[in-house]
Amino acid sequence: MEDDKKTIWSLQHNKRKPEERDQFKPTGKTKGSNSVTYGLVAFAIIFVVSLLLVWMSPKTLTTCFTDTYCISSNTHFFGYALYVAFTIVLIILAIMGAYIVGKKLGERFKI
Repeated sequence: MEDDKKTIWSLQHNKRKPEERDQFKPTGKTKGSNSVTYGLVAFAIIFVVSLLLVWMSPKTLTTCFTDTYCISSNTHFFGYALYVAFTIVLIILAIMGAYIVGKKLGERFKI
């Protein structure tokens, strides 16, 4: 009578072949880091947003780096968009740096 109540733990009732069982065994390869890919995709998104910002601006924007070298949003469209993208990245990095410094100071002083 106990043979009738025997529990079968395999959900497939052993229907899988050995090749199918071995399909998901670890290969021993380490998974690569995707940090560079994520960084490039994030910068590409920021660059597209900066292109849209420059394109949607109703007036001509001009920025001078030195007294003799200035870029305009009409004449150097992609250059000005790149300038805006680098400015956005710089602001994001400054916010991240301030957060990290504040976190370290908060851990050190434990108010």
